[in-house]
Amino acid sequence: MGQIAYYAPLKSPHHPIPSGDREIAQAVMRALAMNTLGLEVVLASELRSYDGQGDASLQQQIKARAEEEVERLCAAQYNWRAWVTYHNYYKAPDLIGVAVSKRLGIPYLLIEASIAKRRLSGPWSEFAVCADHATSAANVVFYLTERDHVALEQFRPAAQKLVHLAPFLNDVELAPVTVTALANKRLVTVAMHRYGDKFASYRILSEALAFLTTSDWHLTIVGDGPARVDIESMFAKYGDRVAFSGLLDRDAVNACYQQGGVFVWPGVNEAFGMVYLEAQAAGLPVIAEDRIGVREVMATSQSLVPPGEPVIMASAIDAILGSAAQYQSMAQAGHEFVSRRHLLGTAAQTLSQQLSELLA
Repeated sequence: MGQIAYYAPLKSPHHPIPSGDREIAQAVMRALAMNTLGLEVVLASELRSYDGQGDASLQQQIKARAEEEVERLCAAQYNWRAWVTYHNYYKAPDLIGVAVSKRLGIPYLLIEASIAKRRLSGPWSEFAVCADHATSAANVVFYLTERDHVALEQFRPAAQKLVHLAPFLNDVELAPVTVTALANKRLVTVAMHRYGDKFASYRILSEALAFLTTSDWHLTIVGDGPARVDIESMFAKYGDRVAFSGLLDRDAVNACYQQGGVFVWPGVNEAFGMVYLEAQAAGLPVIAEDRIGVREVMATSQSLVPPGEPVIMASAIDAILGSAAQYQSMAQAGHEFVSRRHLLGTAAQTLSQQLSELLA
């Protein structure tokens, strides 16, 4: 039986720390395995190429390890028919797949690849060159958002094909959700506790809570990370209305969704946000800021508020908490939206079709 070599340079599907990127890496591997060609999917490498600080010496070390990995893989004589890499970008470029694919003479496919020409100078310049090289070398690039599509189209080689792959959950189908009324006034947030964009989202959320007119709300925050102490301090003024659950496994996170009333997360600079799909799949109305990428995974425009407007965000939350009809409408729309567009079957069909064309 032939095989598909699969690689996720940012975070392996076996990585011990949960995150949206790991969730997608796992889901992509499963979707690939549903191909109609009878090809087995194998994880080609678990070398992590991530450099989060822009450290030139670290980048050189990673590139050296990648070269060794290329030699190992090419010498192993695997029965690979194609190579597929998930998530190639300037902080975690695919330093393996291009070379292996070229030497073995097999198609090279990328899922979620970005172009960042402004990074060709600065602390990630070498990695940015590698990421752009990998993107240019791909036979097919699957883009997840329209923002990525625009940049990819601008620099696309003539022979390269760009294909839309809607972000998707690692589920074949969703459990039915019966929405009859607003079960409770508990808000839910699921996000890592990190500085930067995540911290900015937490700050906006904290500010919005101060403007809520609903009197009996509570917020559960799921996640952990290096900024947890500062984030807890940010919400301390709300006392026991805000509870931090820490890092939870997938079943426990799903339980939080089931127990929640409304999912709230501003989403500053989110590429799209898997948590929005997860929450809608569980039957929760969602409130987020109207940002490129985020809006592409929303069932209804009622979920979106202007960026940097905590008063408007609070008003949107109050509207859902105060209206059983709006709650039911948004919850049902979100569940149907994810079922129709953002599950494994749809993704598997898109991936399988392109593999079939390349390997015909």
